[in-house]
Amino acid sequence: MKRIHLTVLVTGLVVGIAALVLTAFGNPGNMGFCIACFLRDISGAVGMHSAAAVQYVRPEIIGLVLGALVMAAVRGEFKGRAGSAPALRFVLGALVMIGALTFLGCPLRMVLRLGGGDVTAIAGLLGFAAGIAVGVVFLKRGFSLGRAYRVKTSEGFALPGVLVLLLVLLLAKPAFLRFSESGPGSMHAAWPIALAAGLVVGALAQRSRLCMAGGIRDAIMFRDFHLLSGFVAIFAAVLVGNVILGKFNPTAAVQPVAHHDYIWSFLGMSLVGWGSVLLGGCPLRQLILAGEGSGDSAVTVFGMVVGAAFAHNFGLAGSADAMADGVFTAGGVPTNGRIAVVLGLIAVAVISVANLHREEKKQ
Repeated sequence: MKRIHLTVLVTGLVVGIAALVLTAFGNPGNMGFCIACFLRDISGAVGMHSAAAVQYVRPEIIGLVLGALVMAAVRGEFKGRAGSAPALRFVLGALVMIGALTFLGCPLRMVLRLGGGDVTAIAGLLGFAAGIAVGVVFLKRGFSLGRAYRVKTSEGFALPGVLVLLLVLLLAKPAFLRFSESGPGSMHAAWPIALAAGLVVGALAQRSRLCMAGGIRDAIMFRDFHLLSGFVAIFAAVLVGNVILGKFNPTAAVQPVAHHDYIWSFLGMSLVGWGSVLLGGCPLRQLILAGEGSGDSAVTVFGMVVGAAFAHNFGLAGSADAMADGVFTAGGVPTNGRIAVVLGLIAVAVISVANLHREEKKQ
């Protein structure tokens, strides 16, 4: 158990340091790693949405999956498996993405924002924990999406194969790919640095089973805090690093890519937490599982990419606060986004109730 704790702590520290490095080399502030933001950028780069400010093939995502694949293969843990309610997982992945984009960040970026002093992210943290707590209630009552089955190994290479193709396209830069010329999508570390960071973090996350949602879930269900320690380690590394670098800004004033719409930040991240518990892992964990050969997690990731496209094509995503020439412009979650979050919470509730297996649990 001590060895497991140490692995999780080391992974958390490395993730935090990697996020600081990526930000120093060009990624947006408090966005060294953000699964939701980066999948959204990839969705835009391949033309699935037309939001010009958020389009780029993020090598970090490619590295995370390939790093997990290599580590799983070395440890003999790469296995093709699928068949656990793929359609529902696709839908849940899309809903989790919509919730994250209303908040402007996944659970990992939420921690990075907190480590940078972004007080506005506290609402997201509270919502994330609340959503997980609701999900745990359904887990205790017998919620399950069913078991996955062994399938051909080629199934496990579906998402990694797509990402390798994306890396080739990133290097080749064909005319049909879209790249932001301004905004968050235009801010990125050089691809070798981003890819290397992703590979290291992906390998370590596979080894440690790091999961943002899993940490809080296990703490609530089993009083087991070892996964949560990785969560804390990321925060500590980012906090100390930002203080040393002079970038710690503890305020609710204008923060990088954030807004003050606290109620909808809470509700958006509640959707993320609840959906992640039902899926068996946060967005980061889904990428790692896909790298281990899970076709179900690959379907979930594809659902997230489609969810990002919906969020921007239908005006669901939140917008950041801005300060220009001393003039403050408030961001927040648009009406369409608020409606989507409410409908998403209703959909997740229906899925939770429809997949209770009380008799199986009694046995």
